[in-house]
Amino acid sequence: MVDELEEKPGEGLNLQQYVDVIRRRHMYFLIPFFLGWLVVWSASWVLPSRYRSGTLILVEQPSMPKDYVTPNVTDDLQARLQSITQQILSRTRLLHIIDELNLYAPNKGRLNPDELVERMRKDIEIELVRDARNQITSFNVYYSSHDPHIAQQVTGELTNLFISENLELRQQKSEDTTKFLEQQLETARQTLAEQEEKVRAYKDQHLGELPTQLNSNLQILSGLQSQLQSEEDGLNADRQQNAYLQSMLEQSRTLQRTTKSGDGGPVGIPALDQQLDNLKAQLADLSSHYTDRHPDVRKVKDEIAKVEKTREQALADLKTGAATTSGNSNSPESTPDLDSRDGPGSIQLQGQLKANQIDITGKEHAIADLKAKINEYQGRLNQEPVREQQFADLTRGYEQSKANYDELLRKKNSSQMATSMELLQQGEHFQMIDPPSLPLKPDFPNRLKFCGIGLGVGIALGGLLAGGTEFLDDRLYSEKALKELLPVTVISEIPAITTLEEDRKQEKRIWISWAATGIVFATILVGSAISYLRG
Repeated sequence: MVDELEEKPGEGLNLQQYVDVIRRRHMYFLIPFFLGWLVVWSASWVLPSRYRSGTLILVEQPSMPKDYVTPNVTDDLQARLQSITQQILSRTRLLHIIDELNLYAPNKGRLNPDELVERMRKDIEIELVRDARNQITSFNVYYSSHDPHIAQQVTGELTNLFISENLELRQQKSEDTTKFLEQQLETARQTLAEQEEKVRAYKDQHLGELPTQLNSNLQILSGLQSQLQSEEDGLNADRQQNAYLQSMLEQSRTLQRTTKSGDGGPVGIPALDQQLDNLKAQLADLSSHYTDRHPDVRKVKDEIAKVEKTREQALADLKTGAATTSGNSNSPESTPDLDSRDGPGSIQLQGQLKANQIDITGKEHAIADLKAKINEYQGRLNQEPVREQQFADLTRGYEQSKANYDELLRKKNSSQMATSMELLQQGEHFQMIDPPSLPLKPDFPNRLKFCGIGLGVGIALGGLLAGGTEFLDDRLYSEKALKELLPVTVISEIPAITTLEEDRKQEKRIWISWAATGIVFATILVGSAISYLRG
């Protein structure tokens, strides 16, 4: 009969059927439900409590504007935080904290130092806080422990380590950057000094041939050429003067040889001049004593007239002789030697001629020196393109070294300012917003959460047991199912006949069920309230 019922397609359960199942199987559900919740809830009170202390560390930007002081530590903050975290979570640091605060005292006997360090690392948590641009603005430091005061102390120690390590790391990097720039600057200074020495040696070696001296060389060459022209003009004039003096000397000597006085005294133009002077002096003396009609005065005047006439004739003859001898007396070497028979006029002409010859010799030497200097400066000007290329190669290296030195000097000064800023803690630094909190409720286990988990576990167990019992029960509990099994149609039904005792038992079971349900839910509510209040 049961097989026949299973072969018929089911029509599904209606609401009344669910109610009937709950009425029949509520204890199968209620007991596992309560036991499951009770086990999980009790476990939340049995597990050791762990308290979690935390603090927020803000990443403060540099207080100095970047236009005034440019930081020389520009690494990525996240990378720096990872580096600092690795240093803080190192074995040496954590063992120092464990020994200082006597952490994990009950476990020190059975755990080695590496296991203690690994356990402490699991108890530490670093949480980054980012803004809308995905930039790190702050981060949280958490530490979990069975003692809330220990959790607070360790969190404070970790926070101090983060702040101090960040300052030390930035200061160290800033100082390393400054030292590196100082080393590079010293190398650049030596290179620049070598370049300066090369330029200085080149200037000393090619003094006067440098491209910067082109204009001065042109001016000096122009001045030398003008001076040479002036000296040559002066030499030509001196040579003409020399020829004239030589002709005058020859004429004077010729006149002295052709005209002699009666007593063999000196004649010629100088003698006539001397005689004329004597007569004029005698006339002046007579005029002071006598009048112009005095015979002596008239006699002296006649002699003066004769001497003047003779002098004029001698000058005419002298000019005529100079024209014939001028072609043979153009060089200073043709000057006759001094003659003891020369008169005062000839001696004077010879002195002038000798001075003229000295001037000619000086001008010739000056012209030779000027021509040598002109050739020298023309050689400098001819070498100017070669020197310009050589000097350009030297100065190019010098300018590059100078620019590199100036740039490194600027960077070094800027790095020194940034280092001073870091030492004064004016750069990017970590600031603790609030001191580590003292946890009042344990972070684990979360008893209210465990209470909810217990409810879920109880519902699953109760539903599984009640559903399994109903599924395995092959008894019929509905009239409809029974009618479907009968081969004939049911004409009438006999109602169930129960005794008073059976009704009382049934009613008692109902009250017991409701009381048990009330007790279970009341117990769950009380447990949940305790879990919420005591956490």
